[in-house]
Amino acid sequence: MTPGARASAAIEVLADIEARKRPASEALKDWGLAHRFAGSGDRAAIGNLVFDALRKRASSAYAMGEDSPRALVLRTLVTSWHKTPEEVAALADGSRHAPEPLSEAELAGLKREMPADAPAPIRGDYPDWLEPLFVRAFGVRAGAEGAALAERAPVDLRVNTLKTTREKVLKALQRFSPTPTSLSPTGVRILQAPGPGRGPHVEAEAGHGKGWYEVQDEGSQVAALLAGAKAKAQIIDLCAGGGGKTLALAALMQNTGQLYAYDSDRVRLRPIFERLKRAGVRNAQVLAAGDTAALAALGGKMDVVVIDAPCTGSGVWRRRPDAKWRLGPQMLEARLKEQAEVLEEGAPLVKPGGRLAYITCSVLPPENRDQVEAFLTRHPEFKLIPSRQLWEEGLPETPQRPSADGSEDTLLMTPSSHGTDGFFVAVLQCER
Repeated sequence: MTPGARASAAIEVLADIEARKRPASEALKDWGLAHRFAGSGDRAAIGNLVFDALRKRASSAYAMGEDSPRALVLRTLVTSWHKTPEEVAALADGSRHAPEPLSEAELAGLKREMPADAPAPIRGDYPDWLEPLFVRAFGVRAGAEGAALAERAPVDLRVNTLKTTREKVLKALQRFSPTPTSLSPTGVRILQAPGPGRGPHVEAEAGHGKGWYEVQDEGSQVAALLAGAKAKAQIIDLCAGGGGKTLALAALMQNTGQLYAYDSDRVRLRPIFERLKRAGVRNAQVLAAGDTAALAALGGKMDVVVIDAPCTGSGVWRRRPDAKWRLGPQMLEARLKEQAEVLEEGAPLVKPGGRLAYITCSVLPPENRDQVEAFLTRHPEFKLIPSRQLWEEGLPETPQRPSADGSEDTLLMTPSSHGTDGFFVAVLQCER
């Protein structure tokens, strides 16, 4: 396909997403099934263009004076793919499968610079209704933090120390130019270049099949490191899902002690079995989804209860940019209710002197600090452990970086402050 044909296809997919209000991945899959002539390189380029357009939808619409799929794609070719306005005009020549020629207004929009005094939601590419929450979290940096969440994310891997070392993984993947992560001692990072190129398919590599590594953002790795997992401990991953943090915890426990994995949803939990086997995990027991009696039997016995809580996912917008435009106040309220419920479910499992680690991939205060403070009001027997202490215990060789929201007893990581996705970590100790 020509560059113009790829642009037209991206416009078509964005129109489908807007009309049917569905995830971008579904729209892209259906487009590919209906256009089987498109090669893998074409599909990757179209997907990149769609996701890049969604990442910067607000700023593109502001510059172009409209938010049509055509306007978003044309602007994205300039801002994210680094084409000149003249190059975009050349590919939009109205030939077969190419977009129609640019109007004078469109060409002016492609040349327009973003003014420094543009509203923060425009500069930060996030929904207007979230402005008060972004200001609460970041103050005058709200726009800049949003903009960082609107960039492409790297591919981060967590090395499985039960089977190999970071040095071996770096060597095995050297054709992708991997580098060690700056915070996680077991992390590997592969950068993705802008434009149409396909990202590295690391899960197709032999090392992944051998259980040497898992795809996991560095922020998620750090959250697991700060939770307090140690050898021979009794730990439960209460919202285990597909098992990303379960695998990280098992490695930190050196395959000793007892690690329980639980999730209320059996569909989310299903992939964990193959992943545990591939990783060589021997100390994990997967509880049946929704088996509250099995949970109750663990009451007061856990050294660490890890709650990777359901959330809006505002911290992972780099990877799921369409999600931020589907997010609304009702969805936020639903997640807040679920978070409070799972905290109440986890609290009785912590033994005296044990810890409860509350983790979200959100940057919104109601899901983070507000949720923790409400829990402490209901459970005065718990006390926050300062993040500096957690860092010294979990990352003793890594200089600490301050929380993005200025807190000293909880930690908020963001692309700007830590080079990770947005993750919040609070660890509380039970003093009953």
